[in-house]
Amino acid sequence: MKKVFIIHGFQGRPNLNWFPWLMGELAKNDIYACAIPMPSPDMPVKTDWITAIKEAVKNPTEEVFLVGHSLGVPAILRYLESLDTDYKIGGVVLVSGPLLKIEKEGYEQVNTFLDTTFDFDHIKNVCKNFTVIHGDNDTAVPLSDGVELSKKLVCDFIIIPNGGHLNGSASCFVLPSALESLLKMANSLGATHFRK
Repeated sequence: MKKVFIIHGFQGRPNLNWFPWLMGELAKNDIYACAIPMPSPDMPVKTDWITAIKEAVKNPTEEVFLVGHSLGVPAILRYLESLDTDYKIGGVVLVSGPLLKIEKEGYEQVNTFLDTTFDFDHIKNVCKNFTVIHGDNDTAVPLSDGVELSKKLVCDFIIIPNGGHLNGSASCFVLPSALESLLKMANSLGATHFRK
């Protein structure tokens, strides 16, 4: 069974932004989806977030897809780094995520997720399918982070005009590009990969 796990961001919650919409749309396509409530979202701890993803996913296979928003993006990348190379994830959609430390007061906890460079070779070994999505006028995470992340992952990069941080504050309650990317990834694996 295809499963999608959504990882919210710093100070986020599972029922915010476009997450409920995406879960509803995936359900229409017979894909199980859930947004994981991450521990201490206002004071996130990197190891706790990685553990929460591991506990939710349990058995990483090509039937598993991950979606991250904001801090959920580096959290997913750290999770992928932690996997043994024998594991293969079906695909990952990364939305409005930071790649470099945020030089603003109040983001110290966020920056602990970004304190070392990512092992992109290992990340691409455990997952071949990525899409990066970013608003062209994001004031929380610069567009350049999305550009660089897509280059590192050698993947599709979708820019949302006037999208801001692609969250509720930017009136972003639907994100069709995320849905389309997930369905494309799921369908590209072929029916033989999925248990009926």
